[in-house]
Amino acid sequence: MSDRNPSSQRRASDQGDRLDLTGKLLIAMPAMGDARFARAVVFICAHSADGAMGLIINKPVADLSLRGLLEQVGITVGTGVSDRPVYFGGPVEHARGFVLHSGEYQSRITTLPVTEMFGMTATVDVLEDMGAGQGPARAMVALGYAGWGPGQLERELAQNGWLTVDATLDLVFGVPDGGKWEAALRRLGVDALALSSSAGRA
Repeated sequence: MSDRNPSSQRRASDQGDRLDLTGKLLIAMPAMGDARFARAVVFICAHSADGAMGLIINKPVADLSLRGLLEQVGITVGTGVSDRPVYFGGPVEHARGFVLHSGEYQSRITTLPVTEMFGMTATVDVLEDMGAGQGPARAMVALGYAGWGPGQLERELAQNGWLTVDATLDLVFGVPDGGKWEAALRRLGVDALALSSSAGRA
């Protein structure tokens, strides 16, 4: 697997050739020790020398839909709002909501432009817009986020805890949740069954 080492995927930065996975997907390896990240696919919203922040995009919260969440927080829900899932975004600030969405949407308050294709908004106005049917073209709502301190993600990558792959709108928003891990691996040319079998023999 050495030729798939994620450290080979780099961007130039003001600090030199520092690893920057902003806008990438992390794919949890089968040997991931933390059960909360088992078979997780994580969209990295920000990555710098200060650490990293991302959202798990394939773990829906049981028995909670977007409609239900909006009603819980007192937002008027229009008739066109679907019962799309709400996601477990990660173990940090799990009561706080984050919306990962397509890049054309801009909050009236603040949106973090991750890439040209993706943005992330954590202010209530995006939920109000979604309740009114006027939100982003493509979006998912997550509760909580995954966070790494300075150098922590780099160490996990060096220990082969994650693979990385480019994020696409279809992979993030279009693939069914149960198939995102395998679909992300396929984009790397990795067979999920072979990977799992190899980890089982280790």
